[in-house]
Amino acid sequence: MKRAPTGGPGAEPVAARVAEPVALLAQARCDDPRPLRHGALIGWLDWIRRPVRRGSALDPALPVSRVQHLLSALEQDEALAAQVAAALAQVGREMDAASLLADHGFALRQALSSEIARRLGQRWLPRTPDTDDLAELFRLLLRPQDAAWLAALDGATLARLHRLFAKAWPVGTPEALANALTLLSSAVTATALSPSLRRRMAAELLDRRPFRHLNELCTELQRQVQGGAPELHTAALLRAVIERCHECAATVFEHLEQHGVSVDIVFAVEQLQGRLDRMAALLDCLLAPTPPAAAAAWRDLLLQLLAANGEQEGLRQLLGHHYSLLARQTAIRHAETGEHYIASDRAGWFDMLRRAAGGGAVIAGTTLLKFAIGTLGLTTLWAGVGAGLNYAASFVLIMLLHWTVATKQPAMTAPAMAEALAKVRPGNDNAAEIEAFVDRVAQLVRSQAVGILGNVALCFPLVLAAQWLARWIGGAPLVGSESARYVLHGLDPLGASLPFAAFTGVLLFASSLVAGWAENAFVFHRLDSALRWNPGIVRRLGAERAARWSAWWRNNISGLAGNVSLGLMLGILPALAAILGLGLEVRHVTLSTGQLAAALGALGWELLRTASFWGCVATVAGIGLINLGVSFWFAWRLALRSRGIRVAERQRIGQALRWRLRSAPLSFLLPPRA
Repeated sequence: MKRAPTGGPGAEPVAARVAEPVALLAQARCDDPRPLRHGALIGWLDWIRRPVRRGSALDPALPVSRVQHLLSALEQDEALAAQVAAALAQVGREMDAASLLADHGFALRQALSSEIARRLGQRWLPRTPDTDDLAELFRLLLRPQDAAWLAALDGATLARLHRLFAKAWPVGTPEALANALTLLSSAVTATALSPSLRRRMAAELLDRRPFRHLNELCTELQRQVQGGAPELHTAALLRAVIERCHECAATVFEHLEQHGVSVDIVFAVEQLQGRLDRMAALLDCLLAPTPPAAAAAWRDLLLQLLAANGEQEGLRQLLGHHYSLLARQTAIRHAETGEHYIASDRAGWFDMLRRAAGGGAVIAGTTLLKFAIGTLGLTTLWAGVGAGLNYAASFVLIMLLHWTVATKQPAMTAPAMAEALAKVRPGNDNAAEIEAFVDRVAQLVRSQAVGILGNVALCFPLVLAAQWLARWIGGAPLVGSESARYVLHGLDPLGASLPFAAFTGVLLFASSLVAGWAENAFVFHRLDSALRWNPGIVRRLGAERAARWSAWWRNNISGLAGNVSLGLMLGILPALAAILGLGLEVRHVTLSTGQLAAALGALGWELLRTASFWGCVATVAGIGLINLGVSFWFAWRLALRSRGIRVAERQRIGQALRWRLRSAPLSFLLPPRA
């Protein structure tokens, strides 16, 4: 036996580079049991990807060099090459090629929930090499990180691989490829013509029957392959039909953007598009005119299958990707609504102050009612339910009166800010766009500031006035001294109020997600149309009233869902946490302001001379900042993710904001003069 070449990159000893490939190749014998044959293949790949030192990064040149050493060993030893070819042929004969070529990377069912359950099972259950499923063996052989060195294989190495293994590996025969194309076309047609997708595709494209033509052409191509060789005319038609099917499937997303998102439908469409891409890759392998072109096509197919390996097992990628459209739908709605919460001029600033003051007046009553519920002696759970209903009713009343609660604004305004940032493009001058974005930031900050000011400015004196009025009329305040001391203790600067405020900010953001989900479901299921035209509803309400109810629910469903969910979460979650012994509470800036006013009314003016009172005042200020900051940060991240925005020109935007703070700091608090 001749020695294998010793050149090539890598820091391995020469003897190891020569002897080890031969020993590894000799382990593959066709008369071995199936687990041993498959284990030999796994050993080859483990050796190819093994770093020189444990824990070190793998240079793609090293696996390429090792592949070349394996090929050299086979090319220089005919007996060894024949032994390996026989082992590979035996593996290929026992395998179901369609499981890899047609099924790998795709869900068995079209429901996202079933796919999540399947992936959880695959993640935790070990795999066995004793299998006749080629896709299962493929997952044992290759890993997603192998894509780097596979992509680095040069044309000469690919040609050598194709020359040695094309005949020995029956999986890649034209018959196997044509069969996989037929199976894929059947799955594509079944998915595309399902009622949920068919109703949402563009009718003018669907009327051309691209999916039925896809099936017919794949069947004809398979017949031609069985008869000898595929006709180029049929292949060209098949490529054109695949493109038409892609165009038809893409129209589903346009429909969803307008009429509401369903993650199951999104999942089904993306599975359909993935199968169409797989068909195009298989067609490239089948029709490659030369051995080098065939080798390159197979390498591209292998990389596609390898990418599917990672995508098929990752839960984070699956959930993050398939909920991005729902996030976009939420963000779009909030971007439109958020414009109403940004005061761009003095008139808008004063209008925001007026509406926030109205919200503060309602919250004053909410605060007193919360103390009243606490005096009823209810169990922890029912006290939480009562508090949640109190908050929910108050927030809904504020919405119906067109007033505002400042802490509800960030979840609405952040998507509007992301929409403004989307105009900043990398590589452009962007001076005007950055300046416009800084203007929007200043408008947002002063809108938030005046919102809190309006809430607090009316909530605090109203609660204090109610305490004094009750003391004057009845001889005792509505909120007693014991409750007042509890409030002061809860708002102590050294306590957990600020972490609780961060938790409340998360709930504020969560309520905006509920609002977006409710509106999306309302639109997706066409409930506005049902309320407007359902015969039973029209018969009971009359046509005119049904039309008004339909419009009212369409305009208010998100606000109702968001406000009710926020109120219930603020009341019930702390109660559940107390039952579980977690000690988790909520801290809302306007409610905390009302509670502090109640404490002052109970304990009298002497409280103003104590450090504890002013410490509580500082805590309330911190609660406001954290409520707004946490809610805005989450909404901001959602908006950026939903639009796929990369924060371009970060340094320039930061410099522009700092310059504005130095040159016009009051623009962040007060509107400019007309």
